Amino acid sequence: MKFKKKIKIAIDSPAAAGAGTVAKKISNYFNLLYLDTGKIYRMLAFLKFRNNKNFKYSTIKKKMSRLKIIDLENKKLLSDKIGTIASEIARDKKIRKLVHNFQIKCAYNFPKKYNGSCLDGRDITYKIIPNAEFKFFITANVKARAIRRYKELKKLGKKITYKEVLKSIKKRDNSDYNRRISPLKKTKDSVLINTSNLTKSACFFKIKKIIEEKIKINGNI
Repeated sequence: MKFKKKIKIAIDSPAAAGAGTVAKKISNYFNLLYLDTGKIYRMLAFLKFRNNKNFKYSTIKKKMSRLKIIDLENKKLLSDKIGTIASEIARDKKIRKLVHNFQIKCAYNFPKKYNGSCLDGRDITYKIIPNAEFKFFITANVKARAIRRYKELKKLGKKITYKEVLKSIKKRDNSDYNRRISPLKKTKDSVLINTSNLTKSACFFKIKKIIEEKIKINGNI
């Protein structure tokens, strides 16, 4: 599909709601540059977890200046422990500024070969791409999300119980929704997608339909 005008898609969601999976599929379908912004904080969390003594602003700044999207494709970033540390790191104003600059670069200065960009995270719809043509808030009940994350971690060979994952998800939610800096929230202009009872394919087709219908109405195809 070719567009007359480049598009930007912004997606916010709590942990394990399925936003990353559907965002990636949508990006592939519409040929968009995709960035899972949460993985940036997970990457930094992994650095802190591996060497906390050397986790300094200068080191982080250097890492961010050389960061490429492909660097975020590391299965080690998916652990529950790393997710908790990432949520804590996201509260740091100086670190958020570095991460935000990278996110904005991906959102607005993507390579010409793409039809646009698609970013998912916690504050994308109102902080990173407030003028996005498409905004979605993807969620699911906490038990459904915990089950998904538990199964994901078990496939990776992680030794963890469902109760531990559920507790971690609840802790993440509390941190994401209540933090002072860029809290997770649904904006009025975001389309709510509840994936509690949706398959990955059903979620994809639902969002795809919304995007295609709006594009046709605006005469962008």
